[in-house]
Amino acid sequence: MTAPVGSKANPSPFDCYNDLAEDEPYFVIRADDPLSDALIELHAYIGAGQSGAAHNKLAEIMALTAERPPRPSDSPKYRETFAISQAMEKWRNAHRQ
Repeated sequence: MTAPVGSKANPSPFDCYNDLAEDEPYFVIRADDPLSDALIELHAYIGAGQSGAAHNKLAEIMALTAERPPRPSDSPKYRETFAISQAMEKWRNAHRQ
């Protein structure tokens, strides 16, 4: 049986891990995250310019997140996520050509 595309055993042709600069921040969303598929779809819809589909997917994500208690704002994982986001923006701005 072939491993699913985008997995460690069967990387996507667009997999960027080996292309990352040594100092380039990255963030991994794993399949065991309950929002993973919806977040990836949202990213794809936004990238494809499909604003209606993106809006619908975001509404779906918001409904899913309303069903469970939020992670506490002082959660180390929550804080690290924002730190990675800020590091990405800083890195991208420093490497624009």
